[in-house]
Amino acid sequence: MASGSARWGRGDAGRAAAQAAKDAAAQAFLELDTVQRDVRISVEAVAASDNSPNARRAIADFAALGTRIDQVSSEYITALDAHDLDAEDLDHGSANQARQQLDHARQQLVDVRTELERFAGFLQPLVAAAETQLAQVGPAVQRAKQSWLAASNALDAVKAARIGADDLSRRLAALGPQLTLLGEGAGKHGVQAILRTATDVQRSAEAIRAEAERLPEQAREIDQRLASLRTRTQALETRAGNIGPTLSELRRRFSSACWVDLQNVPEQTEAAVRNAQQRLAEAAKARDEQRWPDAVSILATTRTLLNTADGAVATVNERLHSLNEAQRAPQAEIERTRFALRDAQRLAMAGRSAPDPRHAGPLDAAVERLDRAADALTGRHPDYWHFLTELAAVRETAAQVVQAIREERGAGHR
Repeated sequence: MASGSARWGRGDAGRAAAQAAKDAAAQAFLELDTVQRDVRISVEAVAASDNSPNARRAIADFAALGTRIDQVSSEYITALDAHDLDAEDLDHGSANQARQQLDHARQQLVDVRTELERFAGFLQPLVAAAETQLAQVGPAVQRAKQSWLAASNALDAVKAARIGADDLSRRLAALGPQLTLLGEGAGKHGVQAILRTATDVQRSAEAIRAEAERLPEQAREIDQRLASLRTRTQALETRAGNIGPTLSELRRRFSSACWVDLQNVPEQTEAAVRNAQQRLAEAAKARDEQRWPDAVSILATTRTLLNTADGAVATVNERLHSLNEAQRAPQAEIERTRFALRDAQRLAMAGRSAPDPRHAGPLDAAVERLDRAADALTGRHPDYWHFLTELAAVRETAAQVVQAIREERGAGHR
């Protein structure tokens, strides 16, 4: 019995030592697994945000460490599975062998954990840089999604106003794959790709939103311009009806030279009215079909057409008024022109004993031209229009001479 008791005692001590080795190895395995998980997260952050040589080397080194970790972990599990420390027939030799194998496995686990911790220290600067970049990802993705949502809401408002926006809707829908990429994140696509995509989505969505918000305003502007030009066209049509009596008075009271250039204005104005009405119908159709650039272009052409026609009608009325004034008081027009000439002559003589021939010549010719125009007002129906155009040309000559003198004196020439 004494010898049996001693044998069981030695077996119990060996089993306890082996169990302690098993527990220590298990602790080392858990600690290694914890460190490996932490370092893997850091490496994934670096891989997502950095493609530099240092980052690529770190990723390769971690892969090599992973192989080493798998190897020692496998040896640990093999040692663990090789011995049943709870077996009743476990002898001292088997317990000692188990202890040795588990101690060896623990040491390998500790050694590789030490390597992994050294690697984590080397990785730290890369991790810090990666975290800085990763910190930009969340806000950038959020801004992109908010811009997309704002564009979607703007399109909903446009549709509620019964304004089509099919092209804008297609453009917004085309951003779907990019939104999916943003949802998959930097871990799959990398930080730079995510940031670029977020910027693209934000920019595109904001452009769509701006255009969508512009549509109702654009429609209102075109409607206002259509209404304004319709009113102008109606007014022109009314004024066109008064051209005939005005031309009749011109023909009755003045020579043909005073009105011959205006005799086609009634037909031209009527054609302009018809043309404007047709153009406005085209613009309204373009507006209804939301061909905004076409509508704007047609309206601009219509405005130019109406401006020209309005000018022609105004010319007829102004011609009658001018001829009436010239017939009533031709001397007043002559005196106004002589005053302009005398003013130019005084300026030409200022500070000089004799005028510069460059100034005197045109002024002398203008005086003669004025005298001839005044003398031509003879007969039953004088050409008052020729009289008025001649006097206007004389005043223009005087103004040109005055301008030339002032420019020369401004430049320091006398």
